[in-house]
Amino acid sequence: MILVFHKPCGVLSQFTPDGSPNRSLAEFGFPSSVYPIGRLDADSEGLLLLSDEPEWNARLLSPGRHVKKTYWALVERLPSTEALAQLESGIPLDGKLTLPANARILDPQPVVPPRDPPVRIRKSVSDFWIELQIHEGRNRQVRRMTAAVGHPTIRLLRVAIGNFSLGNLPCGSSRKMTTDERLLLAVG
Repeated sequence: MILVFHKPCGVLSQFTPDGSPNRSLAEFGFPSSVYPIGRLDADSEGLLLLSDEPEWNARLLSPGRHVKKTYWALVERLPSTEALAQLESGIPLDGKLTLPANARILDPQPVVPPRDPPVRIRKSVSDFWIELQIHEGRNRQVRRMTAAVGHPTIRLLRVAIGNFSLGNLPCGSSRKMTTDERLLLAVG
């Protein structure tokens, strides 16, 4: 079984509390046999998969498989063509370049429901949604990449893994993945 979960902000990608004010997955009533495939930081939102099938960890997370993960990042200021090109060609993190990525400004800008807690908005600085597709999952990678090119991320939403998209699943909700959706995920 694979469960699709729209993880809210302020929720850990684990079942046990860590002593922080963040909630754990235990509060969402998942079956005891499932565990998260990968992770999203507590302050990130969006698609998190949970499964009781261990082979999905290797299929989706192994660096050699290069499964793309698609994020929408709300960043400060409109990124230039040069900043997007830097994101695509690789950013040095911890002494090693990130793998090539795809980066673009979302046009039109998506309408995303407000976050709880609300994001910090500065009246003097405009913000824009960009899409970033990466093939690895280093610690806080998207946030660190956008900051490195001068566009700090103020909200981060994972919208797809492989060819499977979160769609319009409400925040805090989960559902079982269908057989056809599993095929989308397998070829991503």
